[in-house]
Amino acid sequence: MSSKHPSRRFAVLGLLALGGCGFAPVYGDKSNLRDAIKFTTDQTISGYRIKERLEQRLGRATAPRYAMRVSMSQSVRSAAITDDGDTTRYNLIGTANWVLVDDASGRQIGSGSVDAFTSYSATGTTTATQTAQTDAAARLAVILADMIVTRVMALGPRLEQ
Repeated sequence: MSSKHPSRRFAVLGLLALGGCGFAPVYGDKSNLRDAIKFTTDQTISGYRIKERLEQRLGRATAPRYAMRVSMSQSVRSAAITDDGDTTRYNLIGTANWVLVDDASGRQIGSGSVDAFTSYSATGTTTATQTAQTDAAARLAVILADMIVTRVMALGPRLEQ
């Protein structure tokens, strides 16, 4: 019997070869960034949420080797306007700028900027709209923090120098 699909043997051999080349998962316990970064963010609710998410993903440093400063800006833009001129949906647009430095030497290891947006509806009561806006801001902070983590993890080889 022959098959057009590769056999399981090739898949197993491929995984063994990958394991033998020194491959290690980025988010594993042996990451050189886990519990090694001290985070500083804006003194705002969104800054707190970004810091909280970064610490969830990368750990809270007890003896930090690196320091990261994150600053965030937000703006609101109308996304859906009725014929009467009433806005029924808003986009919350956020940008987070980050800098990662070696705590001992002060050498900048990496920096960048990430941006994203979330939306919320303004069709309910004032309280419902405010609650939707607060939720959108919380979701935006998590998205931005996750994007920062992805970029910082890509710096892994630079940190070993």
